[in-house]
Amino acid sequence: MTPVSHAAHSPEVAAPLPQRTALAALARNAPRHHAADLHAPSPGATATLIQDLRELFKVKVVGLVLVTGWGGFYLGSLQSGISSVQVGLLDTLLGIGLVSAGAGALNQALERTTDARMVRTADRPLASGRFSLAAGVTAGLGALALGALCLLLRTNLITVSLALLTAFTYVAIYTPLKRVTTLATFIGAFPGAMGPMLGWTAARGRIEWPAVALFAILFVWQFPHFMSIAWLYREDYARAGIRMLPVVQPDGLSTVVEALFYAVLMIPVSLAPWRLGMTGVSYAVVATVLGLLYLAYTIRFARILRVRSEVESRMLARDLLKVSVLYLPLLFTALMLCAVGKG
Repeated sequence: MTPVSHAAHSPEVAAPLPQRTALAALARNAPRHHAADLHAPSPGATATLIQDLRELFKVKVVGLVLVTGWGGFYLGSLQSGISSVQVGLLDTLLGIGLVSAGAGALNQALERTTDARMVRTADRPLASGRFSLAAGVTAGLGALALGALCLLLRTNLITVSLALLTAFTYVAIYTPLKRVTTLATFIGAFPGAMGPMLGWTAARGRIEWPAVALFAILFVWQFPHFMSIAWLYREDYARAGIRMLPVVQPDGLSTVVEALFYAVLMIPVSLAPWRLGMTGVSYAVVATVLGLLYLAYTIRFARILRVRSEVESRMLARDLLKVSVLYLPLLFTALMLCAVGKG
């Protein structure tokens, strides 16, 4: 960080000579403070550190991964005829959360220069310089190692392998590709969809078709979600040299087509758990309604092709983003409430 010049904020420097003399006299007569008081941290230092750590480890993203991981573990446990409230759930979520947090920190370490060029990410701790590169990498590798160790000790080898493969794909493949090709979004959807798969394998010890169905739901859901973000922050991405679709093809047509394709696909994919016998018909009804709502807002998002106002264009993208964020936890809640167990 660049130190702030004290002269720029000193009233003595800016004041005329008589006023400076008066200010000096006041300073001489002012009560003396203990030296420790002069170096005490500001009241907001702890809160700032906590916020920086939340940002470094991408706590909001980790939270979404944990929700879907919990869903996968719960549904897998039902197939095994065991309760999801066992200690294994907490160990699984701790391991998944730490691996996800570590990958998020390493992602920011690699993108610190890019993040510094974008308005929405310039204040991240690594991009702003509040955390050093060494601190970010150490924190990321530490969290990743602890998470992998937790999964190794408390779950099974396949879950550990999938978790590490997910982190590797996200950090070493998806992150650098964002500056090279728009296909990075497609590749990034793979690690983004692994939450429920990891939960399932932790409970069952193997990859099965119901786990693939849960993975597919997350995979398909991401594209309307991604496209709304990409359109909303397309100027930021262009400034940073990230090749999102709205940057490469600024007319928005390809962005809309991709969002619509996956929003339509979301409806049959979301019904796969019902078709596989994981849930009752009530889930199918809820999934259909939610899917149609998601599609309706994606169709509404398509109006970006003809609106002239940037304010309205951003509003359409932001509304789709909000609906996408609500859609996923609602769908997984319905999955868990309507699940059919097996003995």
